[in-house]
Amino acid sequence: MAGTRRIPPVVSKVVSAPLVTVVQPGSPAERAGLVPGDEVIRLNGQVPRDVIEWRTLVDEPEIEVEVRRGGLQQTLEVLKRAGEPLGAEVESALFDQVRTCDNHCEFCFIYQLPPGMRKSLYLKDDDYRLSFLFGNFTTLTRFTEADLERVVTERLSPLNVSIHTTDPELRASMLRNRRGATSLRWLRALLDHGIEVRGQIVVCPGVNDGAALSDTFAGILDRYPELASVAVVPLGISRFNPEANMRAHATEEAAAVLDTVHDWQDIFLRTVGRRMVHAADEYYLLAGHPFPVAENYEGAHMHEDGVGMARTFIEEFSGNVEVPTGPQSGFFAWVDGAPAEGYRAPRNPAGDTGLRTAPSSPQRVSIGARPGAPIGILTAPYGAQVLTPLIDALRRDDVRVIEVRNEFFGGNTAVTGLMVGEDLARALQHEPANHRYLLPDVCLSEGRFLDGMTPADLPRPVEIIPTDGIALRNAIGAGR
Repeated sequence: MAGTRRIPPVVSKVVSAPLVTVVQPGSPAERAGLVPGDEVIRLNGQVPRDVIEWRTLVDEPEIEVEVRRGGLQQTLEVLKRAGEPLGAEVESALFDQVRTCDNHCEFCFIYQLPPGMRKSLYLKDDDYRLSFLFGNFTTLTRFTEADLERVVTERLSPLNVSIHTTDPELRASMLRNRRGATSLRWLRALLDHGIEVRGQIVVCPGVNDGAALSDTFAGILDRYPELASVAVVPLGISRFNPEANMRAHATEEAAAVLDTVHDWQDIFLRTVGRRMVHAADEYYLLAGHPFPVAENYEGAHMHEDGVGMARTFIEEFSGNVEVPTGPQSGFFAWVDGAPAEGYRAPRNPAGDTGLRTAPSSPQRVSIGARPGAPIGILTAPYGAQVLTPLIDALRRDDVRVIEVRNEFFGGNTAVTGLMVGEDLARALQHEPANHRYLLPDVCLSEGRFLDGMTPADLPRPVEIIPTDGIALRNAIGAGR
């Protein structure tokens, strides 16, 4: 299919020198003479492979930093307190090459991307380090004994693992990789060594739903009961989907998945003392069922999978939660310079007014509306289903929800994190010029939408706010 690439696996031991991009004023790095543009060749004689090793090495009180600057090599001496931050940032999390994915899953969203997007978005990874750093999911089909030793020794936990099914033949078929039948042995090994693992099941109608889904839950209970949680998410389909067998859930299929999940939650609760498996918010929206109460999610960290986000947002917006849950990653959050701290790092610095813009933006996005102007909240169809009842309950005629349909990806794409500039521009072009427009930051990565546009390209100025209920409540309150 035009616009997607099946990239061969990368197996390389070549390590490129991490490039320094930021040096904090007054930091040990600045005092030692480190400057942006330096290539770090070695730290105390060692060549770091990734930001994980980098952090360990720069934690020392005395660091000998060998750098390449202007084609010349020199050595800098860093003296600091043990544990004091070095004060230097590098441009990527991995200094060797990303371990790409050699599966060819029918349901892979990478294969469903439109042509013409930036190249990094077409890269499929199956790298356990990106799972640790950014919350990416790994199938473990490229995992090795050496990887296990490093994960266990350095306690790289938690990791996220794509399970999909515990039936070996079905898993090999779904991944289109014969190693899919045996790679879950690494999941057992990780759990045996006390590594926290969060699982995921992408449910494909007619493939691993129904009896197959129940069998998977039984397999998890029998073989992997130590899993921290298992997120059950629906298959995402774009209009560029090349696989005829892959289709979106019907309403009754979504309801059946919920019934299966709820039945097995009861079984897990009786057997291991917790519900273990949780359905994505999309299933409740598709089936028209109410979201579970907050306690039923048992504090599981599955927001990046779309599990419990709606309930948390409702609690935040309603004033039942005082502290927001923090940034939520959109799809592809790790690419194109995502912060080394991973998906839990702040996406954008907050200004005094709460306005959020990308770090690379030279100026804040102007509001362009008078105080007290009517407010439009930009969100995708699923977001609109959650927000509309909350806004209606306020009984305010100056706040409205603007549903942005995703024509860029098409299919059943209806999540806010996949909103793009092209669709937002279409939605905004007929909206009044003197209103306030609120845009959640989850659809931005380094100030850009997935289609490459920026907020400055939109026909109306927008206010970019954190994607949580408290931020939205405050933004609406400020407009009264």
